[in-house]
Amino acid sequence: MSMPATTRQRGAQASGRRIPARWIAIAVAVVLLAAIGFSTRYRSPETAPAAAPKKFDPVAYGAATYESKVVPAIEKDAVALPVLLKALVADKDAAGEKYGHHQGIGLYSFPVKATGTAGEVRSGLMSVTVPGLPKGTRVYVQVGPAINGTALRDAAGFITFGQFLNQVEYADAATALNDEMRQKLLSTLDAGSLDGKEITFVGAFSPLTPTTVTVTPVSIEEGP
Repeated sequence: MSMPATTRQRGAQASGRRIPARWIAIAVAVVLLAAIGFSTRYRSPETAPAAAPKKFDPVAYGAATYESKVVPAIEKDAVALPVLLKALVADKDAAGEKYGHHQGIGLYSFPVKATGTAGEVRSGLMSVTVPGLPKGTRVYVQVGPAINGTALRDAAGFITFGQFLNQVEYADAATALNDEMRQKLLSTLDAGSLDGKEITFVGAFSPLTPTTVTVTPVSIEEGP
């Protein structure tokens, strides 16, 4: 049985309007490529490094931070060592809140100052006899060449972990401040010549034991 003429005509028209599937695929691909092109920012070899995060430079950090910021902060907030140690004996937490700085649950670090009689230097530590301290307390000032700890970073009060990308940078910042102090202060200090003399020092310490104070200095001077 033959199809009516009008039916055949409609079928032919519908067949003529059908778009091949491969043309549709090509059109979709063109649209996607155009969208990717509009949303992509191309960088030249010269601009790509500038767009990357800047790598932390400990040496530059120490040079820019130690003398201009850390030293003034510690000198400004330094509490007399006899006052601080008596406060720590009375109430460690209250003394920490009043005189110290800390990050999270870490130890408090304190900016301190004291006058006393310098003793001999052993293993990079100069003993100092400071009057008015709790009985049995021993005081040492780090004079290098090795400088240990993070007291300068922590006692300054304005340096926080959140300012750095990770724990490595945070630790490197403390080392950089120690290195800068050694260069600015200890490189010209003859600690051995101070034995038996009265000195005044300003610095920072973190109390690891109740009877031993090890200070990282920012200044050491002869006399009261």
